[in-house]
Amino acid sequence: MSGVSIPGIERVLFTEEQIDRRIRELAAEISRNYQGKTVKLVGVLKGSIYFLTALTRHIEVPVKIDFLGISSFSNKSGAPGVVRIAKDLDESIEGEDVLLVEDIVDTGFTLRYLLQTLAGRAPNSLAVCTFLDRNSRRIVQVHVDYRCFEIPDRFVVGFGLDYNQLYRNLGYVAVMKPDRT
Repeated sequence: MSGVSIPGIERVLFTEEQIDRRIRELAAEISRNYQGKTVKLVGVLKGSIYFLTALTRHIEVPVKIDFLGISSFSNKSGAPGVVRIAKDLDESIEGEDVLLVEDIVDTGFTLRYLLQTLAGRAPNSLAVCTFLDRNSRRIVQVHVDYRCFEIPDRFVVGFGLDYNQLYRNLGYVAVMKPDRT
């Protein structure tokens, strides 16, 4: 599916085939690095669900899954907002090898908050895996251990990423037309 006929879509950035191939490569790398261990994937709701699901199908070590939900509040001046956990983990991560799974890492503020929060819960290890990395907008430098794709400073949708809760279900990643964002 090209996405060209869908209102608001400018162009496809990554096709379903490109996404599948890259996720398989990333899953193989994660499997090698966690050989002999059980990895606990912590998905950040809602955007990471598509990526996390696809990733787990190809990881070849034992996997546990849990989810966090976050909310951000800003003063609407464009300044970064306050992040809080809206849905916490269902189980403890103490002593676990945790891989935090994000849909996109952008400014770094949310990721820094999540890493600080999760590190305080005494995991054995804590790493970050993101579907998309928009490093050009990074304000807070955070370490990303695994990434599928680096993207330009454009608003993207699909494969879990949304615009007003729409477009998450696209099997590809597309750039939104500037007049729609």
